[in-house]
Amino acid sequence: MANKVEVKDLLEAGVHFGHMTRKWDPNMAPYIYMERNGIHIINLYKTAAKIEEANEALKKIAASGRKVLFVATKKQAKDIVAEKAKAANMPYITERWPGGMLTNFVTIRKAVKKMATIDKMKKDGTFMTLSKKERLQVDRLRAKLEKNLGSIADMSRLPAALFVVDIKAEHIAIKEAQKLNIPVFAMVDTNSDPREVEFVIPSNDDASKSIDKILTLVTNAIIEGLSDRGSDKEADLPVAEVAAPVAQATTEVVAPVTAEVIAPVTETVAPAPATEE
Repeated sequence: MANKVEVKDLLEAGVHFGHMTRKWDPNMAPYIYMERNGIHIINLYKTAAKIEEANEALKKIAASGRKVLFVATKKQAKDIVAEKAKAANMPYITERWPGGMLTNFVTIRKAVKKMATIDKMKKDGTFMTLSKKERLQVDRLRAKLEKNLGSIADMSRLPAALFVVDIKAEHIAIKEAQKLNIPVFAMVDTNSDPREVEFVIPSNDDASKSIDKILTLVTNAIIEGLSDRGSDKEADLPVAEVAAPVAQATTEVVAPVTAEVIAPVTETVAPAPATEE
C-alpha cells in the first residue's frame, strides 16, 4: 500500500505557504485556511485529501500500462521532476515545452526517431563516411534533440495524463491537454485558477522542498501501480508454464486454441515563504 499522506509531513515541507494575498485567485478560496503576514496559508487537510484522490487515479493509470507525462520547466522543479519521473519510469519535459507536443504528436515522434537514425548511423559506420563538417552538424542536432526530447524517447503514444508543477508556467501544455481531453494533475498555488485542471493539489509550487514532497508521494503511488501490474503478469506465469507441455503433447488441431487461451493480454525543514512570481 502507498504511504498515507501525513499533514505533519506536508507542514514540515512548507507545502502550506501560498502567495502574497494581493496575488491570489478567488477560485482558490476553498483551499485557503487563513492569511498571515500578507501571505495566504493553504489548508493542508484538504491538500492531503486531494493528494490521496490523485494518487488513486494515478495508480490505476500506471496499473493499466499507460504513461503519465510530467511537466516542469521552472528552475527549482526541473531536477526534482527529472529524478522522480525516472524512478517511476515515466516520461517528462523539463526544458522548454515543444509547441505541438500533444496536438502534433506525430511530428514530435518523427523528431525523436531522428535520434535513433543518427545512433544507427554511428553503429553501422555510415556516420564516418560524412565530412568533418557534416559530422559536427549531426552531433549538434543529436545533442539538441536529446536535451529537448530525450526524456520522451520511449513514449510511443499520447500520455494518459499530465502531471504539472505550476499551471501558470505550463499554461501551453495545459491548453494542449484540454484540446485532446487528456486529464491534468497539478500542484496549484494560491495565485492560480484550479478550474483549469481535473485533479487539483493545492500546494506551494515554488519551494523545492514542497515540490519534492508532493512528487515523492505521487510517484510512489505510480510505482505501486506498476508493481501491481507486474504482479498480475507474474500470476499468469504458472498457468502458461503448466499449459505449455500439454499444448506440445496434443495434436496440431488443439495447439492453436490452447495458445489463444494462455496468451497474455497486454495493452499497447526550513520552509521558505513563496516568491512573488
